[in-house]
Formats: sequence, C-alpha cells, structure tokens
Amino acid sequence: MPHYTIADTLRLAKRIHNPKRSYLLVNPLQAKHMPVSPRKALQMMQTLGKTLAEEFPEAALVIGFAETATAIGAMAAGCFGPACVYVHTTREPLPEGSAVEFQEEHSHAVEQVLYCAEMEDWLARTPAVIFVDDEISTGQTLINMVDQITQRFPALREKRLAAASILNRVSPENEARLASAGILSRYLVKLPPNDYNQAVQRFAVSDPVPPPESSSAVWEHIPVTFCKPQLGVLACDYVDVSIRKAESLLPHFQETLPAGANILVLGAEECMFPGLVLGAVLEHQGGFQVQCHAATRSPIGVCSQDDYPIREGWRLRSLFDEGRTSYLYNLDRYDAVILVTDKAGEAGLQDLSAVLQVHGCGKQFLVGGGG
Repeated sequence: MPHYTIADTLRLAKRIHNPKRSYLLVNPLQAKHMPVSPRKALQMMQTLGKTLAEEFPEAALVIGFAETATAIGAMAAGCFGPACVYVHTTREPLPEGSAVEFQEEHSHAVEQVLYCAEMEDWLARTPAVIFVDDEISTGQTLINMVDQITQRFPALREKRLAAASILNRVSPENEARLASAGILSRYLVKLPPNDYNQAVQRFAVSDPVPPPESSSAVWEHIPVTFCKPQLGVLACDYVDVSIRKAESLLPHFQETLPAGANILVLGAEECMFPGLVLGAVLEHQGGFQVQCHAATRSPIGVCSQDDYPIREGWRLRSLFDEGRTSYLYNLDRYDAVILVTDKAGEAGLQDLSAVLQVHGCGKQFLVGGGG
C-alpha cells in the first residue's frame, strides 16, 4: 500500500472568525479545500480503510465525521465486509428523536448530530466500532461523542473502539485520555506537537469575497438520487451504487464534452463521496483531465504567499440553506464543471454559477438535487 508523509498531506491555513482555533490543517489530497485528482484522493482514503480492515476485520460499523471526513469514512468503510454499516454525523436536520447530539468544540459550527434510530441493532451485530475523521488533534470531540452515545446505548462500552484519521497530532497525555475511554488511535500520518497557532500568525489573510451579481444560473440538470449515508447505509452497497451511477453518466459526458476535456467535479459540503467516484470514473474510464474538491462551511483566510494553500476564496449562499454561508476555494478555469449534490437551492446555484462564469467555466452540470 502507498506510504504517506507530512509533506504529502499537510498544508497550514489560517481560520477567520474563529476565536477557538486560529489554524486549519489542509490536506491537499483530500479533495475538500484544494483541487486534486479524484483517484489520488480515493487511493489515500482506501489506504486508511485497508489498514483498518486488516487490524479490525470484525468491525461492522464505521462512523464518519461531517463534513470533511464524509468521503474518507465512506471509502474506509467500503474496505470492510459486506455487513458493515456506514453512517456519518451531520449538521443537517434529522427526524425528531432519531439522533444523538454532541459538540465539536473547536469548529466553526460546534453542533453535530448522529442518527441513532437503528444504533441498538447496529451495535448488536458488531464487536468493533471505527470512528473516522480527517484529523484528530485532542480526541475531545470523539470522547464527547462516545459519552453521548453510551448514555443511550450502554452496549457501546463492550465494543472495541478505534479513532482513525489521515492526520493525528494527539499528545501522549491525550492518547492516555482516549485509552482510558477505551479508544485506540490509528492513522496514516503522525504530526509533531507543533504550535500551529503560532505558525499561522505570519500569514496576512483576507476574507473570501462575495460572488458578482448574475441574472441567472446556467446549469444543465441531470436528476440523480443518492443514498443517504447520514441515515446509515451498507458501506459496500453505497460504494457499488455510487460507481454504477457514475458509470451510467459517463456516456452523457463523453457525448457532450470533447475528448480529454479539463473537468472539475465539485462536491457540496457533506456530499463529497459521489462526486469523487464520478470524478474517478471520468478520469479513469473517460480519459478526461479531472480535478475534485468541494464547497465547505469552513471560513478560511485567503493569502497570496507562496507557501499558503488557499489562494482564492468565495463566500456563497449555501446550496442547502440560503440563510447560511458556504465557501469555495482555489477555483481555476475548466472546460466544464459538474456539481454533485443531494440538494441544491436556487440562491446557492445562482451564486456558484456566477463565480464559475468569472473563471470562464461555460459548461455547468448539476448532478443530483434540483433547484
């Protein structure tokens, strides 16, 4: 399996409007804040999954963290057996009484919920539970979450628990706290205990900017219904269905776009995995030049310094709720942009379309939720 280093997986950015933590660890292979080949992103995620499946082959429940690790969790869960359930936390509404709430204390949006209507059955069928995040710094979020789940489902105490991530910078003291809660730490890359708050102070950043005014969006809508991993899915089915749907879309793009076209496949907040899979199919089977990343709720400063990862940023109305803000970073010019999302409000589509037109991205496809 591939080996990953700090140089491969870490860039430092500066958060804005977040007094709790001034920095953000940006992974250039994660397809969230920075564009990357979808196959490279999925390979990294699969490497974590295969590593975990070798050590915890009995695990039949994988829980991912929104929004940044939704795709990592899905790809990792797909490496386990056919009975493995994948569910990820969400900041979107869930059916009343179906969720456990917990706090991600350092985040820009601290409240998260986990669907638990079927948790008792899921726990009864698994000896181990794997929690997947992109980066673990202290483990406090996970301890909060495990505590909340255990209060309602004491059977979790009997399970083998693992906190898995691409990046891990948990101190020995916090490792001991996790261990005392019965949680093992597993990761691809271990980071040193650097003072990242101090490290980002040298960056003079500006805020992302609003989109230009535009009279209308120019999306070609391709209706597709996606699985709902925030409500729990069989992981292998989720992966297989995502691949089959992507392959069914390939002929349309081969007929519509010139051979070898430069394409951006863009995910939206928590909806990342289907876009990565479509991007990989377009790249591998279609012969297109493909990059993937996603809109996010994380406000990050923009800076033109050579060693800073976020060079451009836009502040948009969210595709999921026009009353909240979403951000998009590091856009480039593409022959076509394919937005993959399970929901797309008209205001968010208009903002995003305007920004893409500024970059000369004339062909715009909406795969999934309609406006």
